[in-house]
Amino acid sequence: MSLTVVANRVPIRRSDDGEWAPSVGGLTTALLPVLRQRGGAWIGMGEDPDLPERQLFPAADPDFTVRRVPLSQDELDGYYYGMANRVLWPVSHYMIQHFEPNPDFMEIYRSVNKRFADAVVEEVAEDDQQIWLQDYHLMLAPQHIRKARPDATLGHFWHIPWPAMEVFRILPWARELLRGMLHCDLVGVHVEEYVDNFLESARVLLGAEIEGQTIHYEGHTTRVEAHPIGIEVERFKQMAASDEVTGKAARLRERLGTEYIVIGIDRLDYTKGVLSRLEAFERFLEDNPEYHGSVSFYQIATPSRTQVDSYQQLKREVDEVVGRINGQFARDNWVPVNYRYRTYTQFELCAFYRAADAALITPLRDGMNVVTQEFITATENGALILSELTGAAYLLPEAIQVNPYDRDGLAASIRMALEMDEEERTTRLQGLKSTVEKLDVQRWARGFLDSLQQQGQ
Repeated sequence: MSLTVVANRVPIRRSDDGEWAPSVGGLTTALLPVLRQRGGAWIGMGEDPDLPERQLFPAADPDFTVRRVPLSQDELDGYYYGMANRVLWPVSHYMIQHFEPNPDFMEIYRSVNKRFADAVVEEVAEDDQQIWLQDYHLMLAPQHIRKARPDATLGHFWHIPWPAMEVFRILPWARELLRGMLHCDLVGVHVEEYVDNFLESARVLLGAEIEGQTIHYEGHTTRVEAHPIGIEVERFKQMAASDEVTGKAARLRERLGTEYIVIGIDRLDYTKGVLSRLEAFERFLEDNPEYHGSVSFYQIATPSRTQVDSYQQLKREVDEVVGRINGQFARDNWVPVNYRYRTYTQFELCAFYRAADAALITPLRDGMNVVTQEFITATENGALILSELTGAAYLLPEAIQVNPYDRDGLAASIRMALEMDEEERTTRLQGLKSTVEKLDVQRWARGFLDSLQQQGQ
């Protein structure tokens, strides 16, 4: 049986020489091998009107079809920058202060989801019945696909936290969105807490019957399961151990010239806790003057959603805090905060992971946070400081777990990480590495698709 993947983005990009190649990303890495083996289609939005709506890939000997759903600028603004980024994203991450319940966003979201569904129906033959939708951009598409393909096997994976029912119901369209997803046979989320939240939402908001992890609603059965996503472990191992990466890591340590390096690597997003993390490092410097000159904090912030006002405001605030810390504490040959607002390749990031003594990964709310797993895989002896408000925290108890809203606790965790004895550091890291090995992204894809096939039988 072939596979149709439906996601916000298509999995290929045009390189500088004009050739088409797979995009970099965990989802692409996980699902392209399956599509190559089974055939099928990948359907995503089309932002560039000059690109073909339908494209065979690879062109010389096609394995699958790339289908673009072309979106106008108004559609992109309402569906992606509006409903996805200003409504569903903040609510799912409990950031209600950033929530903009504009009914125009929802109207465009409905329309675009219908267009995605129409593209699926056009690509999926009657005997080609396994369809896997991805993430919060496509909550309403399943109901339209189900109407046209009643015997299809539909799966949906939710890549961000599914919030508690009391938070999800804040959405004016919560019931409509939930009904859309309950046309699926299988809904996947990262951890059991999110399973419980989803089940509770269906029970309370729709009056659905819940039996274990199964939802019975309006004659259809939906199974909800935890399938924590991982990274491509072997590739990161090889990158981290390469001579080029180890050389870059050594040169970074030499250039900074401090005994300790602490890193933070994030998209510049209000959910990631970059601002509170910087303020915690400021508190650490205030409380521990003996570490002045001997520890460097290296924060990489990848530009994200730069068209959204709240993200522009966050950048201004981060710039100000970095300036304040360096203005107060820097001295002759020591800059306490090295801040980079730019994009790095995964290969380049490996050198930072390798060089660091500790990683501060402290989102205010997050799912699995693949940066966590990249650091664990790449580091030889680093300590992980991890927000307890992430899905990843449920699976990584060996991390130093902290509440990202607790500035003093965060500051204390930095000192704990730097002063941890070698035996404890090694024991913790071994446990973390063992778990990440089991979360490999290829295993995630196989596990979800195997369960989806069982639900469709």
